[in-house]
Amino acid sequence: MLTGKQRSYLKGIANNIDPIFQLGKNGVTENFIKQVDEALEAREIIKIKVLKNSFLDANQVASELAESVMAEFVQSIGNKFVLYRESVDNKRIELPR
Repeated sequence: MLTGKQRSYLKGIANNIDPIFQLGKNGVTENFIKQVDEALEAREIIKIKVLKNSFLDANQVASELAESVMAEFVQSIGNKFVLYRESVDNKRIELPR
């Protein structure tokens, strides 16, 4: 569970990154979950964009996806959301206490 200070720190980092995944009308598939899981292990923080042709809500997708990959939901702005999970092998981000 992230504290307010940690969440704020991660929002600052996420502000400077581009979405690496786009979620369209196919929705969340097993392959998409696997790719997100691998990306979180490699990068620790990722941004995902929900396309306009998708019938899904960004907040709903974010919470379902975060639960599926055991990640923390950081924020959602419009049709983009950010997930964070501490990497086992590639730890890059040092969270404040």
